[in-house]
Amino acid sequence: MIPFAACVPTPEPIISDMSRYWSEVVHDLTPYVPGEQPKLPDLVKLNTNENPYGPSPLALAAIQAEVADSLRLYPDPNADHLKAAIAEFHGVAPANVFVGNGSDEVLAHAFLALLRHDRPILFPDITYSFYPVYCSLYGIAYETVALDADYAIDPVAYLRPNGGIIFPNPNAPTGRLLPLTAVEAIVAGNPDSVVVVDEAYIDFGGESAVPLTARHGNLLVVHTLSKSRSLAGLRVGYAIGHPDLIQALTRVKDSFNSYPLDRLAIVGGAAAMADRAYFERTRQAVIRNREWLVGAMAGLGFQVLPSAANFIFARHPQRDAGDLARALRERSIIVRHFRQPRIDQFLRITVGTDADCQALVAALQEILAG
Repeated sequence: MIPFAACVPTPEPIISDMSRYWSEVVHDLTPYVPGEQPKLPDLVKLNTNENPYGPSPLALAAIQAEVADSLRLYPDPNADHLKAAIAEFHGVAPANVFVGNGSDEVLAHAFLALLRHDRPILFPDITYSFYPVYCSLYGIAYETVALDADYAIDPVAYLRPNGGIIFPNPNAPTGRLLPLTAVEAIVAGNPDSVVVVDEAYIDFGGESAVPLTARHGNLLVVHTLSKSRSLAGLRVGYAIGHPDLIQALTRVKDSFNSYPLDRLAIVGGAAAMADRAYFERTRQAVIRNREWLVGAMAGLGFQVLPSAANFIFARHPQRDAGDLARALRERSIIVRHFRQPRIDQFLRITVGTDADCQALVAALQEILAG
């Protein structure tokens, strides 16, 4: 058992007087806080939604083959090889594809290129916490739209004047899926605004909005290779949309960093997109484990929101979520607890391997019994 104190993150250093050299915008920033990445062995790590199954063997082989003298040369700034593989998978043209250093960079460019207008943009009140950070960084006004009583996105609430809309589908951290018809209702109901649909988790149970981009020029769909393709360590993300939207992203990218993806990311990402059999096998394994975990958690008295992601969002009516998270940590199991209004009694739990899920349930049985 790992002592609790050994797992507590090191506090941030106190800001010194040298901060007087900072730009004004830096003083006003509240940076995004990523999930903990503890450097301790033998943990059941269920806090950052990483895929429990490794990358495609074809992707690993492509990366290994690229480790050569050619690394002294810059990569293709357009990443045409990767764009072609993404376009082939989704049945679109390469001109409809933008790639970046993880979907977070793609989203950052979208905020600056497509969402910075006079009117405030809209996104859910409970959602990916990077969105308000981007707004602060780029000086973008925003309004949050409350999830309904069941923690679901209400499409009707987005049919009002705005400077743009962004939401994840499935939403994070709730895991709830918005049907494709509802997504299209939001897009069609806002013809004068760009709607960004962040589909980081769509492959674990939802229907992608990518086909809608063919008939809605104001729709941008963002994906990542971190989740369903197990390449979180490679940092590859992409967006699909009308070529004019893609051009706006490219103009921002080329004004910031014209070589965002290295040679290993380009070939590894392309091989992962091409390996459909491995992608299908591993995503189905995650879905099966999720359904087993939902049933086991319900059997322990937890209330679990419907999830179409590779994580679940659960609370126990008789137990404090923070106490449960600490008790699990003392048993070398890490989950995510958000100290945020409306969801401070929920735990977000990544779907792991069979063994990971069984270890979690066994630990919870012990904690609840005690």
